[in-house]
Amino acid sequence: MTANRPFDPDCIFCKIVAGQVPCRRVLETDLSLAFLDVGPLSRGHTLLIPKAHFATLDALDPDSAADLGRCLPTLCKAVAQAAGTPHCNVLQNNGAPAGQAVMHVHFHIIPKHSDGSGLPFEWPAGAIDNAAADALAASISRATH
Repeated sequence: MTANRPFDPDCIFCKIVAGQVPCRRVLETDLSLAFLDVGPLSRGHTLLIPKAHFATLDALDPDSAADLGRCLPTLCKAVAQAAGTPHCNVLQNNGAPAGQAVMHVHFHIIPKHSDGSGLPFEWPAGAIDNAAADALAASISRATH
């Protein structure tokens, strides 16, 4: 651990990064760590985390965000090869109401196998009217600047 890296002593993922809790590491960089999920939805279910503690995606520093982005394609390919299926879900729950159980940014790489194991998935698509969509897009665009 570097002295300037955010760390939460009560966070299980921070404890894993610090070596206080064991894990099955599969990929590691200076800024990121990937390891097998201890409660997998399917064979090969892997987590990718920043080594620094950030509760949600919007709190990430640019370097950690970039490193996670660089690791994801490599990790997806490796998980697919090892798990024996090219199909997977990449999931990031951002905040407790969105299903985030550990308040440390993490991505799930969840292989989808022919036996149906993996992330249960249903997409109840809705509709949006054009005026509402235009206003929403403009609002989001303004917030990015």
